[in-house]
Amino acid sequence: MSYKILTPEEAASYINHDDTVAFSGFTPAGSPKEIPTAIANRAEEFHAKGEPFKIGIITGASTGDSLDGALARANAVKFRTPYQSNKDLRKALNNGSAEYFDLHLSVVAQEMRYGFFGDIDVAIIEVADINEDGEIVLTSGVGIAPTAIRLAKKVIIEKNSNHPSKIRGLHDIYEPLDPPYRKEIPVENPETRVGSPVVKVDPSKIIGIVETNRKDEVGAFAPADEVTTKIGENVAKFLAGELKKGTIPKGFLPIQSGVGNIANAVLGALGSNPDIPPFRMYTEVIQDSVIGLIRKGDITFASGCSLTVTPDELDGIYRDYDFFKDKLVLRPQEISNNPEVVRQLGLITINTALEADIFGNVNSTHVLGTTMMNGVGGSGDFTRNSFLSIFTCPSVAKGGAISTIVPMVSHQDHSEHSVKVIITEQGIADLRGKSPRQRAETIIENCVNPAYKEMLIDYLKLNEKTVHTPQTLGSAFNMHLEFADSKDMRNTKW
Repeated sequence: MSYKILTPEEAASYINHDDTVAFSGFTPAGSPKEIPTAIANRAEEFHAKGEPFKIGIITGASTGDSLDGALARANAVKFRTPYQSNKDLRKALNNGSAEYFDLHLSVVAQEMRYGFFGDIDVAIIEVADINEDGEIVLTSGVGIAPTAIRLAKKVIIEKNSNHPSKIRGLHDIYEPLDPPYRKEIPVENPETRVGSPVVKVDPSKIIGIVETNRKDEVGAFAPADEVTTKIGENVAKFLAGELKKGTIPKGFLPIQSGVGNIANAVLGALGSNPDIPPFRMYTEVIQDSVIGLIRKGDITFASGCSLTVTPDELDGIYRDYDFFKDKLVLRPQEISNNPEVVRQLGLITINTALEADIFGNVNSTHVLGTTMMNGVGGSGDFTRNSFLSIFTCPSVAKGGAISTIVPMVSHQDHSEHSVKVIITEQGIADLRGKSPRQRAETIIENCVNPAYKEMLIDYLKLNEKTVHTPQTLGSAFNMHLEFADSKDMRNTKW
């Protein structure tokens, strides 16, 4: 059969108020661009007539501005899950005009299959290629696309010629069975391929194809500065020390790294440290720094869910695809982030904290415990199941007015039971085998900024009686309350 060619506006006309729509992509990589922008315009037309128009949005992770931003600005978001990073959408989530529920990324596809989110009315999928038999070659991100395509009542394709059809084979599409029939996931190492290079869809479900040639909306991260460079060096120093002690096998272990400036600095430091051997990655997001390290031979293979790289870097990968095709693989997020696989491969996981407390609990999502930043993402999937979990953050924020190390986190995403190491530019706190009081002393001594060290030592002294965890509930949030009042935690009094 031949697929109908649609304009973006024609495609958008199939989306109705109250629909639940699933989109491909994972970060802006692989995220549709033309159709969601047209849906936003359709919503504005409805609103101008006084008619309601909002849709439920399920994606792999964050998306580009043409999706999350456009729909948020059009007040077209009924609910959003599982992760976002767009400033306009964040504003909508925090002012209550859109509902949001935060999820571990590994569970999104399976909870769709379990029916937890109701019916999926339409799936909108960016592809590099599609044939008459319904074989789809995805682009630079996989996310929940295989499950979305299978569950959706209708599918709309956005065929993006910016991604060449020659990348067939970049993807490893594997969707596990659901309980009680699920079997083990046979990913034995980062290079193992267990699925298909394509996603298959019933051609009769495809409404049509919108053609485009737009680049992924991935922005460049800021270059490493003194703080992020020092954090990276501390991570590399710690892991090199573990290698020398024999805690980490001498051949090293696969690395998972979060996304952002600190993650780029950490990977750069690992690549330049002479005591760290060339290593493999089993992660969710493959960033520019990973591609650079692959070119240099410091990373030998990278498995992920998306190529979240700048347009120029992605052009370089496609230009040199003969070099990269046996060094990269993209998987659905329920495989890239799967707890079973994470534990089986023995990943060293490195993620970023918004704040941590002196006992090792970590907040990845909320500012002052109430305002959503982005979401938990995949950090929980990896942290709780790792061989060794590391969290990094600068010791202060807002020019020193905020200490990222506090007595008690204002929102907890990762408990002390999962967090093994905390690293700031000040130093390294190895929390393994330590009691709560020992953890507090270690974190204060090694990770806290000098401007806050005595303050937190004094906090510990508030409760010197014999208790297992020397927390003082009446004062635990004084630093947060002080910032809310004076905008400077340095004014805190106990």
